[in-house]
Amino acid sequence: MELGSFTITPDGPFSLAEAATFGFGQRAGGEWDGVMRLAFCLDGYTGQVAAEVRQDQAGTGQAGTGQAGTGQAGAVHCAVHGPPGADLGRVRRQVERVLSLDHDGREFSRVGERDPVIGRLQAAAPGLRPPLFYSPYEAAVWCVLSARRPARQMMQVRERLGRAHGAVFELAGEQLAALPTPDQLLGVDSFPGIPADRMPRLHGVAQAALDGWLDADRLLAEGPGRAMAGLQALNGIGPFYSALIVIRGTGFADVLPVGEPRVLDLTARLYELDAPPSEAEFRALAQPWKPLRTWAAVLIRAAADRVLGGAGASAGVR
Repeated sequence: MELGSFTITPDGPFSLAEAATFGFGQRAGGEWDGVMRLAFCLDGYTGQVAAEVRQDQAGTGQAGTGQAGTGQAGAVHCAVHGPPGADLGRVRRQVERVLSLDHDGREFSRVGERDPVIGRLQAAAPGLRPPLFYSPYEAAVWCVLSARRPARQMMQVRERLGRAHGAVFELAGEQLAALPTPDQLLGVDSFPGIPADRMPRLHGVAQAALDGWLDADRLLAEGPGRAMAGLQALNGIGPFYSALIVIRGTGFADVLPVGEPRVLDLTARLYELDAPPSEAEFRALAQPWKPLRTWAAVLIRAAADRVLGGAGASAGVR
């Protein structure tokens, strides 16, 4: 049932179309029909909700891309579906986090003014902000499912898992399944497409969520380094995946991915370096990106091919 709606007024540039077509983790990019459909476990992990998200054209009040050349973003409207009694304020905060609308995008515009390369990427992908996983729990589940497995295949497995044991919502004429809550996931002993040795790992993730270890606010309060170290206690979560969960599941906006070869390679191409930068060189180069170094790195991955053409595409932007 429809619970209600709310409107978010972005601070600074934001394009819902860029977010909806971005494509990462369990989300496919795909075509854009003007609606971004979200279905997820609500923070606290006691149930599922869904949202139809639309954006006005900048300054018109009409549905559209939401991004004008002036940098003024159109309002973002969310129609929420879910069980009676769901906390609409909590849904709003989670949607804001997932779309990186809990930050002031005007600061990112200033990053582009300080660094012409970032400015050029912003012009190529206007209004792009990092889309996040719905929660650290959902990011951790995806890490376990997708490790050393084809991403598209595991997206289909995740969808079937949600349909069988989670919740299914009708959103703007399409059905979308939300992941099982931790309690629901603990009740799944086996599932087609999930290797038997991964079910205990998924149960470990579910229990960690129930125990509060995958609470977004808790991880944000710990800081990225401590949060990443703590999550490596989970079976199947090493340094790479703990970083993914912490950075793309909570919304840390100023973490520099010094160990990502793809970002380093694209940085070398964009800044016309002879070789990928060392950690020290990368940190020095990224000083103008503060306090949104995560955003800058995501923009590099997402938009380098638009600037570099074949050179960026061959590097594998996403």
